Amino acid sequence: MTTTAEWKVRVYLFEEGGTTRARAVLDTGSAPLTGHGTARCSPEDVDIPVIGDELAAGRALRDLAGQLIQVADRDLVGAGAPPPDRPRRTAYGWTDALA
Repeated sequence: MTTTAEWKVRVYLFEEGGTTRARAVLDTGSAPLTGHGTARCSPEDVDIPVIGDELAAGRALRDLAGQLIQVADRDLVGAGAPPPDRPRRTAYGWTDALA
């Protein structure tokens, strides 16, 4: 049987004093999830708000994606599948901790 589902993600952006914060919200119907991301403009850089929006939103979506994969992993284990063997990714670029 073929089925179709649509999940909508809402991304909220908040900017104040050179810092942009993003919140990405997904409700799957069974597990509402919220991802967070932050971007800060370096004092020596030109303040271009759209870049902060892109970075903060991308980080929030990446956080949301990680949470969704964790939920799926727990559901797989709950269904009797062996725990997933996922290699840890090496961080690249500016991490949220450095943002």
